[in-house]
Formats: sequence, structure tokens, C-alpha cells
Amino acid sequence: MRNRTRTGLTGIAVTSLAIVTTLALAAPAAGYTSAHGSGGTKDPITVIASGLNGPRQLTDGRGWRGEPIYVAESDSGQVTRIDRRTGGTTPVVTGVGEGLLQGVAVVGDRFALATGGADDLPPEAAAIAMSLLVAKPGKPATRLADLLAYELTNNPDGQDQSVDTVSNPYYVLDDRRWGGYALVADAGANVVLAVDRRGRVETFFLPPTITTGACAEVENNTASGVGCDAVPTGLAYGPGNTLYVSALTSEVPGEGRVYVVDARTGKLRKTISGFSGPTGVAVDPAGNVFVSELLEGFPAGDGPPPDDFDPSTVGQIVKVTPSGKRSFAQVTMPSGLLWDDGSLYASAWSVAGFLGMGDAGQVVSIAPGAFVKG
Repeated sequence: MRNRTRTGLTGIAVTSLAIVTTLALAAPAAGYTSAHGSGGTKDPITVIASGLNGPRQLTDGRGWRGEPIYVAESDSGQVTRIDRRTGGTTPVVTGVGEGLLQGVAVVGDRFALATGGADDLPPEAAAIAMSLLVAKPGKPATRLADLLAYELTNNPDGQDQSVDTVSNPYYVLDDRRWGGYALVADAGANVVLAVDRRGRVETFFLPPTITTGACAEVENNTASGVGCDAVPTGLAYGPGNTLYVSALTSEVPGEGRVYVVDARTGKLRKTISGFSGPTGVAVDPAGNVFVSELLEGFPAGDGPPPDDFDPSTVGQIVKVTPSGKRSFAQVTMPSGLLWDDGSLYASAWSVAGFLGMGDAGQVVSIAPGAFVKG
């Protein structure tokens, strides 16, 4: 469940409708580019594919060298295959409800798909919302697990269901445990779920409600009446049988978390703090952690931004070394992250559709030189 003071926009949490409105006022009419350039081998940030609609999670399939990247395009309700050499794009799964599709992972010979929810959905969309779906390339998606039903029955975070009950599956990852199928970060129910091949659901990891710092004054439907919901948004495997979970933490600046849990048991090993609205996480083999902050840099306040405000400067990716040192790469509105074959990839301009900017989404690669000390 989410904080009552927060607003969700079709499966992705953003701070408020005011941000979307003012970003739209400042948006350029055309020529969408990510910071640091729009291509070329010398650019620290290189556009791999463009013309996407609401790109969210990225996945690399089975981890083979040079294979395509797949991206969940939320605004078009499809999974798209990207040739990382040519930038060519091909739809491989379609018809997953515009604005519902959030996450994608390759599990066996199928795609596992996480779908969010929205108000007043037509019956055909409601039948696949707030669920884990499965689909073979070129075939319709079918529901494997109803995650809202699990929330209604089990209420893992224990909050008052009479105030706010919601499921918002946002990210999905293959479950590498024996007999496992998929792990799902449910940003609405504040839990990481495990779903087996028969669609049976259980709680894998329950991040805590944060009641320290600025979160001590955030109104919530917890027993104490305050606290920041976890809102898990990303999953990534790391070295030493670890699973990294990014948590939006009710979008309170500086209170975002990355939880490092045992990938076999779901027990918490370590917490990395100090992020602002993280929406994705990736980890390289050396243990460097990368965290996307979707709306970092947006001017504070509810009024319109300055006349010279450039929306392409909104967002960043934070790199945290094993020793805790941090550096930053400015990437426009990043959401999903992927470490694959020695490179870091991100979905960019991921919420441009809320700004009325069609076909603005990108997948970019980020070179080590893009990261600078803050």
C-alpha cells in the first residue's frame, strides 16, 4: 500500500501532477536528446535506440554475449527487442494494455511481464492489470498470477486495508532458486513477491516502513500513523548470492534505499541509504551499485520552472563503489537499469509520455567516463 499523500500515475510513482504539468510547459517541441550527446563512440552517454514510448525495465534475455536487449514500453503496451549494434527495434509481445506494462524478464522460453493498475479500467484491461503475465514471442500474454488478489488476502505490510489497498507490480526478475520462476517488486503492496511456475505467490522480502529522518513526519496508514512506504521499484542480482532491491521510500528526498538481501532466503544483509526517488538498480561483477533517480534536479516547489529550465537535465544515475564512494551521471529521466556484457544500459526519457512527448523514449549506454564526483 502507498502513502495517502502520494499520487501514482499509471504504474509509476512521480512526486505530483504538478511536476508533470510544469515539465510539459518546459518541454522542447522536438529533438529529444539525453545529456552528454546523442550518439557516437566518443560520447560518454550513447543512444542505442530511440523512438520508444515509455521505456521502463530492460532485460538481456539469457545473458548470452551480444544478444538483443528487451525493453518494456509502458505507453504502447509492448515488449520491444533492440539490436544493440544497429539500434533496430522489433515488437515481440504486443497488446499488454497501454500504460499497464512496467516490467519484463526472460524466464525460460517466455517473457514474464509485470503490469500495474489504473482507475476505471475497461474489463479487458482489468483482466491483466496488477498481475504477473507470461507470453511467448508473437503470442498474446496470459495471466499467471493475480497479485492484487494476493495483497487483498495476505496484506504483507500489515497496513490498514480500509484506507488504501493497491498492487502495482513494477519490476520482474527470474528467480534463480531451485523451483523458482519469477520475483516481482510490487511497488503498491510494498513487497518483493516470489511466483512459481503454477502461479502460486508468496512473500520473499518485505522492506521496512521508514520512520526516521524526514519520514518521521510523513502521514501514513500504519499503526503509528506515520512513516514512508518502501515502494520497491527495481531488482538486480549481485555478487555472492545477493539480490539488490531499490526502494522509492515514498519519494522523500534523501530517504531512498537499496536493500541487499540474500538471494536464497530473502533475509536482509545490508542497507544502502541516501537516494532520492530511486526507480532502478544494477550491479556489476566488482560490486559497484548503480541507482537511477528519475526526477533528480527538478526545481523544488509547485510553481512553473524558470523560463530557461531544460527538462533534459532532469534525472541522474548514482554509482556507489564497494567502499561507499559516490559519483553521478546525468541521464534524462532514467528508469530501468541493466548491467550486461561489461556495459551499463538505462531507459531514458521514460516518463516523457506524461509530458505529451510521443516517441521520445530511449535506451542509452553509459560509459565509465560519464560518472563524475558530486
